[in-house]
Amino acid sequence: MARKDKSQKEYLFVDGYNIINSWNNLRELSDISLEVAREELMDIMGEYQHYSGIKVIVVFDAHLVKGNSGKKDTIKEVEVIYTKENETADQYIEKVLDDIGRMVKVRVATSDWMEQQIILGRGGTRISARELELEILNYKRREKQKRRVENAKNDLLIGRLDEETLKKLNKWGEKKE
Repeated sequence: MARKDKSQKEYLFVDGYNIINSWNNLRELSDISLEVAREELMDIMGEYQHYSGIKVIVVFDAHLVKGNSGKKDTIKEVEVIYTKENETADQYIEKVLDDIGRMVKVRVATSDWMEQQIILGRGGTRISARELELEILNYKRREKQKRRVENAKNDLLIGRLDEETLKKLNKWGEKKE
């Protein structure tokens, strides 16, 4: 699937801990190390952002951290927000939706039913944790299929080359290394 046109901005806000607690592989990782589960989520979302062309923003609750003033970071080209003290991920996402929800396409990934209703009322669309997981798996499957087709085309083209040209290409490749 081709990346979306950059002029058509689309955002996906991800309630980080909600997704970690909803996906089996991430939940199991978080039992061992929450940091490792967050890193894995960032790897997945970075790859998804790259293939889909959708701007991904992952929001983590940090509202119980005393004196926390909030933090923005970029990991794997994905924007990461740690909310400030007394602000949940839901509240942060709702505030952003109030600002941009009716101007650009915004989806929010959460399985929190109440939050899904609020999102719809503020101009966004919702996607459950399970739906997002399936969408990502489908992207990965399509990309793998695309690579397989591309490799088959390349093999076919190389198979058409004569022996002399293949030797020259091999020599040229050895020089570059």
